[in-house]
Amino acid sequence: SIVSFANGGPCMEEGSKHRLIYVPPSIVQLNNLGISHIECENYNEAETSFVRALRQLREIAYSSNQVSDQLAVVLKDCEDLSLKQRGMKTESEDYLRSDYDEGMHTFSDPVRLAVTPREENFQNVASTIVYNFAQLKIRIKNDQQGLELLTRALHFVKLEESSNNDGVGIVAILHNVGHIHYRSGRYQDALINYQGASEILGRASNPDPLCMAASVNCIGVLYFHLAKEDPTRALSRFLDALSIQRAILGHNHPHVATTLNNVGRVYFMRGEYDTALQLYLEALKIRRAAFGSNHLDVGATVYNAGQSYHQLRQFKEAIQFYEEFLSIAQSQLGKKHRDVAVMLKCLGSVYHEMKNHDKAIVLYKEALSVGVEAIGEIDPEIASILNKLGNALYEQGDFAAAIEAYKRGLDVERTILDPCHPNIVVTLTNIGQIHKFRQELDVAISWYEEALRIQRLSLPSDHPRIAMTLSNIGMLHYQNRSFSKALDMYQESLTIRRGADDGADNLEVAATLNSIGLVLFKMQQYSFALEVFMQSLKIRQNLIGYIHRDVSIILYNIATVQLESGDEEEALKTFEETLRVERAALGNDHIDVVMTLQHIAQVHQQRGCLHEALEYLNEALETQTRVSEGHEEDITIAQIINQIGNIHLQRRDTSQAMEIFAQALQIFRRAGRPDTDLLVRGFKYYDMSMFHPEAAAAA
Repeated sequence: SIVSFANGGPCMEEGSKHRLIYVPPSIVQLNNLGISHIECENYNEAETSFVRALRQLREIAYSSNQVSDQLAVVLKDCEDLSLKQRGMKTESEDYLRSDYDEGMHTFSDPVRLAVTPREENFQNVASTIVYNFAQLKIRIKNDQQGLELLTRALHFVKLEESSNNDGVGIVAILHNVGHIHYRSGRYQDALINYQGASEILGRASNPDPLCMAASVNCIGVLYFHLAKEDPTRALSRFLDALSIQRAILGHNHPHVATTLNNVGRVYFMRGEYDTALQLYLEALKIRRAAFGSNHLDVGATVYNAGQSYHQLRQFKEAIQFYEEFLSIAQSQLGKKHRDVAVMLKCLGSVYHEMKNHDKAIVLYKEALSVGVEAIGEIDPEIASILNKLGNALYEQGDFAAAIEAYKRGLDVERTILDPCHPNIVVTLTNIGQIHKFRQELDVAISWYEEALRIQRLSLPSDHPRIAMTLSNIGMLHYQNRSFSKALDMYQESLTIRRGADDGADNLEVAATLNSIGLVLFKMQQYSFALEVFMQSLKIRQNLIGYIHRDVSIILYNIATVQLESGDEEEALKTFEETLRVERAALGNDHIDVVMTLQHIAQVHQQRGCLHEALEYLNEALETQTRVSEGHEEDITIAQIINQIGNIHLQRRDTSQAMEIFAQALQIFRRAGRPDTDLLVRGFKYYDMSMFHPEAAAAA
C-alpha cells in the first residue's frame, strides 16, 4: 500500500506524456456535479456522477489510438470500486486523528475542471476525476477504496505538470495517501508519502511555500508519533513550518494555531509543561478568535492546556479546562461519544489525585457507562477506565468492588491485547495486591505467579520487571512463613539485579539483600543474616550517605540480629546509632524514633538496667504523644505505658504498676482492642516472653 515513485514521480508509459485529446464537456460537467453533490452530502448521487464520468473516459480510451489499453483498464478498475461494499468502516476512524486538527488533512477539497470545449491532457482529466472519487470514498469512511483510487490516480499524473491549475497534482495525491495511512496508524507508510511530497516541492522551480509548510508539519507529526523517546526531529519540523506560516499568514492565522498546538505537544512530551502550556494558550487565543468557543479544534487545545495544568498539579485550572472541553465535546459529538468518556475519566483522575475518592468514583463510573454505550465493552479505553476505577475503589477500601473492576478490565485486556501485553501484567498484580492486603496470601501468590509467567514469556530473563515480581512473590511467601520459597525468589531477584548496570551495586540490590536478611533471620540463620544486612548497609551508605531513613532501617535490622544472637552490648550500640541516624534524618518526632527508643529500653530491661529502661520509655511516651497529637486511642501509647508498668512490676512497685496497667487497659478498650493485648510480667519480644530481675546498682 506504499506509493512507489521513481525520480520524484510515478513511472509513465513511453510516448504518453503530451497527448492531447478532445474531452467532451459532459465529462467535465459530471465531475463538477459530483463535487457539488459532495458539498451537499449527497454521496450516492456524487458516486453516480463520478462513475458516469469514468465510464465515458474509458469509452474514449478504448476508441482512441492515442490512449493505451492499460490506462483504459485502470479506468475500468476505478469504476468497479463503486460496486464494492459502501460505507465500510476502517481503522481510519480513530477519533484522535479524525476529529481534531493536527494540520494533517491537507489537500482535502475535490478539484473542479474548467468547462470549455477544448483538447485536454487526458491524464490530467482522468487523474482529477479519480482523485475526486477518492475524496468521496474518504468522506464516507471507506479509506481502503479511497487508497486504491488515489494509487490509481498516480498512474495518470505527470510530474512536470503537477502544478497545473487545471488538474490534480502529485503532491496532493501523496498528501491524501499519507493521511489515510496516518489515520490507520501506519506511520512509516505515511511518512514515506509525505517525504515524497516534500522532496517534489523541494525540486520545484517555484514551489508554494505554504504547501511546503504543510508537508513539513505533517512530517513533524509523524516524527512525533514515531519517536516518543526523542521528539527533537518533530520539533525542528514544526518550527520550520511555523516560521513559514507566520511569514506569509501572520501570527493570528488558524494554521499558525495548529502548528503552535503541535509544538506544545512536543514540549509536553518532554515534560516541559510550563512551556507547553504557554504555547497551548497562545494557540487557544487564535482558535477562539477564528472559530468561536464551541469548535472541536478549540476543544482540542482546551484539552491540551488542561493536561498541562493537570501535570503541573494546578487542579482547579485543570478541572476548569477539562469541563470546558467536556461541554464542547458533548455539544459537537454528542453525550454518548468516546471523547466524552475520555474526558470524564480525566476529570476523575484529577479528583482521584486530590484524594476525593467519592467524586472520582462517580466520574469513573459515568465514563464507563458512556464509553460502553459509545464504543462497546471490548475497547482499550474501557480497560483503562476500569483500571482507574479499580485503583480508586482500592484506595477507598472497597476491596470487593475493586477486584470486580480489575477482573472486568482484565477480561477486556485479554480479549483485545496480546496475551503477553504489559497491561495484563499490571492488572494481575493489582488483583494480587488486594488479596495480599486482605491476607489471602495463597490467592495473591497465584495472581503474581500468573504475572511472572507472562513476563518470563515476553521479557528477557534478566529484565528488571521480572526481578520486581520475584521480590513481590518472595514477600508473599515470607508473610506466609514459607521462608525457603521466599529465599529462592529473593535470590533469583538478586541475581538479576546484580547483573544490571554492568554489575554495579544499586539500591535495588541493597533492598533485596535486606529482604534476604529478614528471611534468614526468620530461619534463625543469624550469622548469614548479619552478613547480608552488612552488605546492604555498605551499599546504601555508599549511594545515599550515612544520614538517611533507609540506612537507619538496616541498622535497626542489624541490631535486632545482634540482640537475638545474644550480643546485647553490640545490639545496644547499634540501636543507639540507629537512633542517632533517625533523629538526624527524620527529626525527633517520628514513629521510627519511638520504636527505636522502645527497643533500646527493652535491651536495658533485658539486661536488668531498669532505671535506664524507664528513661528511654518515658522519652518514647513523650515523643509518641507529640506524634499522635494527643489522640486518646493511640495503641502505641498504650503499649509504651504497658511496658512502663511491667518495669515497675519488675521493681516490685506493685501499686504503681497496677495504676499504670489500668491506664493502658483503658486506652486499649477505647481503641476496641481486647483485654488480652495487655501484657503483664515481662514483655513480648519476637514472640517470646523475657523477664529479668533488676541489675545491682553500680559500685
